[in-house]
Amino acid sequence: MEGPHTPSGRMVIRPPLHLLRRHVPADAREASDVGRVQALVAAQARWWHRDTLPGHVTASAWIVDPTRTQVLLLHHGKAKRWLQPGGHWEDDPDLESAALRETREETGLTRLQPIGGLFDVDVHTIPARGAMPAHEHHDLRVLVEADPAEPLRISDESSDLRWWRLDALPLEDPSDSLHRMAAKVRESR
Repeated sequence: MEGPHTPSGRMVIRPPLHLLRRHVPADAREASDVGRVQALVAAQARWWHRDTLPGHVTASAWIVDPTRTQVLLLHHGKAKRWLQPGGHWEDDPDLESAALRETREETGLTRLQPIGGLFDVDVHTIPARGAMPAHEHHDLRVLVEADPAEPLRISDESSDLRWWRLDALPLEDPSDSLHRMAAKVRESR
């Protein structure tokens, strides 16, 4: 496994506090979420671990084409909605590694180009399922460029995977953070 290790061989996971301190939120909600993630990371020794409750940090990727006019979304099987690829940190040493691993697992894409570090921050509630109570995902997102011509592979976690025009996202709620990320990309072109 790549990345820094302790003398016993355990992966060293770098807290994302430096990324959060440098991040410029797009709106008041994102600013509040940045503060909430900073507080969680400071208070929880295992801030990335899926069993940390009432919430933990997750990683995802907002994947755009080279022209930055399209975004790749998956239809999540459990959430029953369109989302960007992402999920729990495992033995990933940092945010970018976690987001790219999740992207490869959920899309089959291999030629991924991260752009600029931390792109977006969103805290959202995950409903209770089975023995796992409702909890929060403190999602840190990176911007990634990929080629729409590269073949896609739908994972077991999704029912669909496709490229969408940024101006035609399949979302009903205008306050959805996916709209905020689309606006950030449009403003950066």
